[in-house]
Amino acid sequence: MQIRGTILQTPDANSLQVLEDHVVTVDAGVITDIIPARADGATRETLANDTAEAANDTAEAANDTAEAANDTVETLPDGVVLIPGLVDTHIHASQWPQLGTGLDLPLDEWLFAYTFPLEARYADINFARRTWADMVPRLLSHGTTTAVYYTSVHSAATTALAEACVQHGQRAFVGRVAMDHPEGTPQWYRDANATEALEASARSIDAVRSVSGNNGLVEPIITPRFIPACTDELLTSLGRLADETGVAVQTHCSENQWEHDYVLERHGCTDTHALERFGLLRPRTVLAHATHLTDDDRATIAASGAGVSHCPLSNIYFSERVFAARLALGAGIPVGLGTDIAGGPEPSLLAQCGHAVGSSRLLERSATSSIQRIDIVSAFWMATMGGARMLDLPVGLLAEGNRFDAVAVDLRSVGVDAHGDQTGTVDWSRMFEQLVRRARPADVSAVWVDGRRILVP
Repeated sequence: MQIRGTILQTPDANSLQVLEDHVVTVDAGVITDIIPARADGATRETLANDTAEAANDTAEAANDTAEAANDTVETLPDGVVLIPGLVDTHIHASQWPQLGTGLDLPLDEWLFAYTFPLEARYADINFARRTWADMVPRLLSHGTTTAVYYTSVHSAATTALAEACVQHGQRAFVGRVAMDHPEGTPQWYRDANATEALEASARSIDAVRSVSGNNGLVEPIITPRFIPACTDELLTSLGRLADETGVAVQTHCSENQWEHDYVLERHGCTDTHALERFGLLRPRTVLAHATHLTDDDRATIAASGAGVSHCPLSNIYFSERVFAARLALGAGIPVGLGTDIAGGPEPSLLAQCGHAVGSSRLLERSATSSIQRIDIVSAFWMATMGGARMLDLPVGLLAEGNRFDAVAVDLRSVGVDAHGDQTGTVDWSRMFEQLVRRARPADVSAVWVDGRRILVP
C-alpha cells in the first residue's frame, strides 16, 4: 500500500515537521519507506521500472507487475493532509453514557452520586456491548487510533470492550478496574476482597489477550482505580502481578487536593511514593492527572520510567490545579494527553491540545517564569509521540519502522486555505495550528490503524 500526500507531525516537543508531497509505503502495517514524490507523480517503484526498462526491454512481465503495484498508490485530494494517529492515554470507557453531564460536584461526591451507579450497570453485558459499539467508532472518528481504557469491575464487560476494539480496528489498552476498599467504594459496587480482585484482574489479562483476532492490537492493562478505592493488600498484589506479567499499569495519581491529602494521611507520603512502595511505579505505568506533584515526585516518576496522562479539561473540573506540563517534560517524564471521559466532557484529543495550551497560559500567569508555557506543537507531541513513548508503542510518528496509524484531515473542511497567501507562500505552522485547534470528525476523511483503513461514522 502506498499513500501520497503532505505529512504534518512533531518528532519532538519543540518542532513541527512538514513533509510536502511524500509517498508513504506500508507493508503488513509497517511503514517501510517515506520518500518525496516525483513531480510527474512517479514513486520509487516507477523509477526502478524506468531503469529496468532501459536495461532490458524484454522484461515486460516484470514491468506489468510493477505497474499493477503502482496502481495501488492512493493520492490524497488537494488540501488533505496526513497526521499521525492520536493516542488518548486516559479514558473511562464505562462513563461514556454520562459524557457532558454531571460535572457539578467535587470528585469524591461525583463518584458516589453519578459515576459508581453508572458503572454498576455494566453487570448487564448487553448494556456494555451497546455502549462499546457506540463509543469505539466515535472515538476513531475523532482520530483516536490508540485508546487507554478503564472499564468497570465486571470482567465480561471488559472482555467485550477488547472485542469491540478488535472488531472496529482500534489499538487499545483495556483494563478491568480493581477496587475493594470498604470506605472508598460503595458496598454494591466493588470487589469483595483483595484476593477476588487480584484473581479477576489476572483472568482479565488472559481474556483480553485471547480475544479472537486480536494479534496484539489490544493489550490488557492492570488497573487499580486509585489509592482511596483500594486496600494496601490489593495494591501490593497488583504490583506483584505487574512484575510477574510485564503488563502495563494505569491508575490516578495526586489528582486533586482531596486525594492528595487522603494519601498523605493514610500512608505518610505522596501518591507517587506510595505507588512506588506497592511496585506500581514502573515503565509503562500511566499516572492520570498528577497535578499535585512535588519536585521529588517528578524525579521519582522520571527514574521509574512511568509517565503522566495530562487531562487539561477534566483538571479544570476536578483537580483545583493546573498540571505543570513543562516542568514534567523538563524532568524527563513522558507526558501524554488524555480526555478523561467523562470527567472531561470533550472526546476530541485535538481539542485537548488547545485546552493544554490554554491551561499552561493560566499557570504561566501564576508563576514567576514563562517556562510553564507550552504551545500547540508541544501539545500535539503529547497527543501523539508523548503517549506512544509512555506506552512503548511504535506509533505517534510517521517514520520508517513504525506502524502506520494515521489520520487524513481535510484542511478545506476545517476552513483553512491550503494554497497559501497572494504570493503562493504556504505557512504550514499557521495551518497546523488551525488544524489542531479546529478539526473535528466532519473534517476527518480517513483513518488507518496498523495499515488498515477504518470505517468511521
